[in-house]
Amino acid sequence: MSSSATRKRHRLTIMFMLAAVTTTPVFPAAAVSIPNPAVVTARADAFGVEGVETRRLDDAGLLVTGKLDGRPFSIAVPDDWNGDAVVYAHGYSLPGTPTAVAANPAAPDAPMILQMAFGEKYAAAHSAYDKAGMGVESGAAASLRLRDLLVQIGAKRIFAMGVSMGGNIVMTMIEQNPDAFDGAFSGCGVTDGWETQMGPIFDMRAAYNVLTSGTPYALPGIQDVTASALPMVPPADFQGSAEQFVQQQSARIAAPILALWSAAVKAPQGPEARIVRQLVAIGGFPEDVASLLYPLVIISLGTDDMRATFGGQFYGNRAKDYRPVEMNDAEAAAFNTAVQRFDGDNDALANARRFHQVRGTFRKPLVAVHNRLDPLVAYAQAEALTRHARNGGTEALLLQYALPDVREPLRFGVEGLAHCGFTKPQMAEALGLLRAWVIGGQRPHAPEAR
Repeated sequence: MSSSATRKRHRLTIMFMLAAVTTTPVFPAAAVSIPNPAVVTARADAFGVEGVETRRLDDAGLLVTGKLDGRPFSIAVPDDWNGDAVVYAHGYSLPGTPTAVAANPAAPDAPMILQMAFGEKYAAAHSAYDKAGMGVESGAAASLRLRDLLVQIGAKRIFAMGVSMGGNIVMTMIEQNPDAFDGAFSGCGVTDGWETQMGPIFDMRAAYNVLTSGTPYALPGIQDVTASALPMVPPADFQGSAEQFVQQQSARIAAPILALWSAAVKAPQGPEARIVRQLVAIGGFPEDVASLLYPLVIISLGTDDMRATFGGQFYGNRAKDYRPVEMNDAEAAAFNTAVQRFDGDNDALANARRFHQVRGTFRKPLVAVHNRLDPLVAYAQAEALTRHARNGGTEALLLQYALPDVREPLRFGVEGLAHCGFTKPQMAEALGLLRAWVIGGQRPHAPEAR
């Protein structure tokens, strides 16, 4: 989250990064020679890169750009390169947003992890995915291909780093391609699977429809929770960009949610506050405006894409008995009668599990961090990773710890909990621990909470 434009884009794509000063690497490393641009170009051409270009970064390093299998990528190599590289997997973006890549991973408007990696003397690399929306399979393929290019360029060790959906992409890569990376980092990641991540959010949307029916807080558009509420492709007569249309649609979904929250804040014992408490409890999130906005905007605008990606509805609630908080037996019975019932598709569920249900089968060091209070990826995902590592016999390869929660201004003019509320020094510390672990072979201790 650097420039205001980048902040706005990241709010829309539900990926939030905190910029701060860099920190000294935990494990020192001698600088190595930066690759010769002509050699890089020749190796990239031989590897099949389309339109490879190299240019100097104002006496700071070398920028390499091009396309791999049709996907744009960028790599920034610092002049005082430590010889290692970071492949960054970005998080979820709403369908219709550009499938963009950081034009320069070292620039102030690049994702924070890329800036951090470059500042800590790593080659920082980022690839676009094939599509916006649900992109685990595409993101894993693109990131693995970029990893192979870094090997050709001369990187000694390569680390995978991803946040949010990108954290699940990291888990996919290290479990399905266990020797591709020397170590990995997942931040605020979906480190269990998509059933447990999105199932409660489908439940939230279904509950929201029941609890706000006939009120000014009802969501616009299609009420069927197995379909997107609003279209994400602009009509032919829309005067603006596709990204502006997505912003407009997300604002339409956000407006009644914000009105509900505002009423709840004004009357903590009123009916709106009760609805808020019931919704966040169903989702498993902390009571916060962001815990309503992020999940409900994503599920309201991203369901069609999820169904298309996984080949159907991968979650169903047909037999679920809801017990919303602060409801007596009669109220709960009425709620269960009123709530929409829908079935999951076994083939779609199998695809969701393939990309990707975590199993704890990785074979290289993994550092994973979460905020205990996150309005989109609940801490239950971290607890599940611990179980999977224990069951998979990989506990010794997992270093997992929690970072302090962060509040920040949100896109819609309110302040709330940050999703992926991390700072640049925290990320540098995690990467330093990971690199020292890989080089020295000794599992580090988790940093002290602060």
